[in-house]
Amino acid sequence: MTYPPVDDRPDDGLDGALKLVAGTGEALAALAADVDAGRTDSRATYAVLRDSGLLGALVPREAGGLGLGFGAYWRVLAALGAHNGAAALGFNMHHVVLGALADSAGTPLPPAADRFRTWMQDEVVHGRKLFASATSEAGRGAKLRGLTTRYRLADDGEHYVLNGVKSFVSLAGVADYYVVAAAAEGPADAADDTAEVSHFVVAADDEGVSFGEVHAMSAMHGTSTAPMTLTDVTVPRSRLYLGVEGMSLFKVVREPHWMVAGYTGAYLGIAEAIHEHTVRWATAAPGRAASPVVQHELGRMSARLRAARALVHEAGDLVDRERGSQEANAMVHAAKYVVGEVGPALAQDAVRLCGSAAVSRGRPLERLVREASFASVMPAKPHECLEYLGKAAVGVNLHDARAFAW
Repeated sequence: MTYPPVDDRPDDGLDGALKLVAGTGEALAALAADVDAGRTDSRATYAVLRDSGLLGALVPREAGGLGLGFGAYWRVLAALGAHNGAAALGFNMHHVVLGALADSAGTPLPPAADRFRTWMQDEVVHGRKLFASATSEAGRGAKLRGLTTRYRLADDGEHYVLNGVKSFVSLAGVADYYVVAAAAEGPADAADDTAEVSHFVVAADDEGVSFGEVHAMSAMHGTSTAPMTLTDVTVPRSRLYLGVEGMSLFKVVREPHWMVAGYTGAYLGIAEAIHEHTVRWATAAPGRAASPVVQHELGRMSARLRAARALVHEAGDLVDRERGSQEANAMVHAAKYVVGEVGPALAQDAVRLCGSAAVSRGRPLERLVREASFASVMPAKPHECLEYLGKAAVGVNLHDARAFAW
């Protein structure tokens, strides 16, 4: 496989990134159905993404990446989602763990943090390495409080030892590295909500790392999601995320956009694809396109989609301008909630209009209808989004970690 040289990066920001997406979109779309049906290994999808030049979308240009901001990233993710929803979700898992590095761009860091940032960015840009997040646990989802995965400092003072089980790890067996959330061991190792939470970079081939069977899901099979077990996994201090213990919960409370983020862009892309396929169905027959009933239904779909798209774009751009402000944090929760409502609503409209074209197994529209319904599974879930927005409306200080179930 050949990778584009770093010096061949597009120099026109978002437009250049979208051209890269367009260039790989056909290959991603062609793989979607076969991966979804289990006829093709999902590794083929991520080989395309590795070859696309997009893995460094968030890495600053001076470090060899594309240097995209949050709002531009959301637009790129939506474009990917319109081609292949599962690929977009996997792509987002990679960038979720790069988010804190992107947020620190241009900020002087302590030596350990600076070395970590440089190493991780180099692995992405020059090594073309794929990263993934390992947070979710059975019965807890992706919440950081009460994690049962534990870490301790080894006797030599130079390594950490991790033990635990993650229930839903995307890119399982596909990524090169996994950023694992773990809580510090206490005196009695009680699984409470007060233990410090840190993130560690675990390599796929580290001793003690193993994966279970890929979950046989009714949609998004291409994310290669499986349980992950860590048994006395030993990592050097240099792989403590940004070189600081206990920063994870503070980061997600102050700036939750990465926790809520990419899923929104990916599912907006799926909604865009549902609308596009429905329009193609309607215009394939002149009689359909001329029908007032069909036009009315398409008009409603268009209005819903335009509203969701506008909210996503506004929220993403606000994060770029006012990252961590309560309004920006509320906006990303609003965008996640609205996209999670609009996608399934468009799917229902498509089924009502297109009939067999929307329910026939193997048709692109049928896969999109299944995929759209899973937006509510990803954090933040609909009731969490509404709770956050409600608390913001009545003036609760959501920068206080005790104000919300993180």
